[in-house]
Amino acid sequence: MSVSETAPSVVSQPRVHLLVLLSLGLSHLCNDTIQSLIPAVYPILKSDFSLDFMQIGIITLVFQIAGALLQPAIGLYTDRHPLPYSAVFGMAFTLAGLISLAYASSYVLILASVTLVGIGSSIFHPEATRAARYASGGRQGLAQGIFQVGGQIGGALGPLCAAIFIVSNGRHSLVFFSSTVLLAMLLLGWSARQYWSIQSQFEAAARSSNAKGGRKEHTRRTVTIGLIVLTLLMGSKLTYLESFRSFYTFYLIDRFDVSVSTSQLMLFVFFISSAAGVLLGGIVGDRIGRYRIIWISILGPLPLTMLLPYADLFWTGVLTIGINLVMASAFASIMIYAMDLVPKRIGLIGGMFYGLNFAIGGIAAAFLGSLTDKIGIEGVYQICSFIPIAGFLAIFLPRLAPKASL
Repeated sequence: MSVSETAPSVVSQPRVHLLVLLSLGLSHLCNDTIQSLIPAVYPILKSDFSLDFMQIGIITLVFQIAGALLQPAIGLYTDRHPLPYSAVFGMAFTLAGLISLAYASSYVLILASVTLVGIGSSIFHPEATRAARYASGGRQGLAQGIFQVGGQIGGALGPLCAAIFIVSNGRHSLVFFSSTVLLAMLLLGWSARQYWSIQSQFEAAARSSNAKGGRKEHTRRTVTIGLIVLTLLMGSKLTYLESFRSFYTFYLIDRFDVSVSTSQLMLFVFFISSAAGVLLGGIVGDRIGRYRIIWISILGPLPLTMLLPYADLFWTGVLTIGINLVMASAFASIMIYAMDLVPKRIGLIGGMFYGLNFAIGGIAAAFLGSLTDKIGIEGVYQICSFIPIAGFLAIFLPRLAPKASL
């Protein structure tokens, strides 16, 4: 039986702080809009600086590694010394990186700019993840769904903004998105003021649950095996999705000869389907269990991914929606499953898995970029279609004992 397959807790639960969750979700939207602008403007950067696919992959690698390195360390530190306003500070790095990218005059400056944006995200995610858990009122799937769907929608808006606004106005128009960063800073400042109140409610409910025997520590073996399996499952998911995030526009242009704007709009469809999948997976996971959702979301898309490289343009769009709707539903459940393994290390888990998102995405992008230069973009998509087979690793995922989920 999975973490969420338990009877409702008899202990008092903190209330759901919906406004805080919406504020965190909207700030996540703003943060990830800026993040998604980076791959969305790859065709422009490729043209402006005469880049090859390997150089495009290195941009993603540098960006993702910058976003990955600090996250676990920041999460571990703030588990012991909470810094509610650290996310606001992180967005200042994002603002600097965005403006720098708009006016970068060389490949080196592009790399420096995306590094700043990556650092901003690495500071943002751990504390925001903890705040979302505290504001959940025990409905972890709903809370993570709202928080993560904000990020997914933000990821979808980047390509849309690029297609509608940046392609026609040029790379310098990135500077107009500074207002998005400033909005996120305001929202995060307001959420930080609520932090101590929602934390105290959450911890009071947790103490009550512990007193009634609703929660117990997992063995080191269970935690180790669980985190290893979750990491491998997350890695397989991220590697496949990176083929979309960094190279989907090029695939569409190369295979179907569509325009840059059309490819950006289809990338927007990819992100929107992922956003719907994240929210759906979080809500359904509260009902049927994280274990089942993880199985469905990782292995389920395999028949669709196998068909994708051979589909025409219409069915490519249909399969894109289906694949990402199902595959994206895993992220909330994987995060909550990991948090239930080590409930006293919320920031560390948030930093580790969001950092994993960045690191694996960056490594995959660099590898896939190099592979594309050798065998072509269509060959890469044929190889990637087999990646969901890794979903069978869920067999080794520990079944956690029933307990109250806070």
